Amino acid sequence: MNVMGNLLNGCNFAPLLGSADLFSYFADSNFAGKVVIFVLALLNCWAISIMLSKNSELKRIRRANARDEKKINELPNMVDYDDANFPGQSSPYLRVCSRAMAAARASSKDGRVRMNYVENAIRRAITEYEDRYEEKMYWLATIVSGAPFLGLLGTVWGVMDAFGTMDSGGATIEHLAPGVSGALLTTVTALCVAIPIVFAYNNLSARTRGEMTKLENFASNLADRIELETSA
Repeated sequence: MNVMGNLLNGCNFAPLLGSADLFSYFADSNFAGKVVIFVLALLNCWAISIMLSKNSELKRIRRANARDEKKINELPNMVDYDDANFPGQSSPYLRVCSRAMAAARASSKDGRVRMNYVENAIRRAITEYEDRYEEKMYWLATIVSGAPFLGLLGTVWGVMDAFGTMDSGGATIEHLAPGVSGALLTTVTALCVAIPIVFAYNNLSARTRGEMTKLENFASNLADRIELETSA
């Protein structure tokens, strides 16, 4: 411990830390590190645009579903359902209901509806909306998982370049510190990009799963209502 303490005391880090800032770290990084930081900045901007777009989309879907669910529930009988009663409106609930009633009318025979056709139509509609709900989430997950690796790549490359100069006799801490700090900046940047996106991604994923659960429950209730009201 005394040897390590003497070594640390002998290395004067104060001038380096006092005069250094993020811009000097960036200037001290090698070309690969600058490229990695630039790519991370672009990925961060892309992720922010995806998150804002997804948040707006989920809010819009929730409002549209609540509006159309109320109108569908107000119908005295599902036999009375007509797409013309919902002009200019297109929510997931409404699309599922439209597909279900189209299948019910197409499969009706002798006044009886073949519910297996209706349920298949509902399942197909739900599957399509699962893909829509999950749209863009793949890219957020890719950025979250890929950003730290990009930062690590830039750091390892930068440290390798910094220690590569030791062959020329420049092995002092003053010589190595700028290159190493510039290399470490890529990892710091990657973590600053990935950590906020992780929380946002988890929040958006939970809200997406919640909307899918509501859609599935609505579809299940819709199938029961169609079977009861068309058979009556």
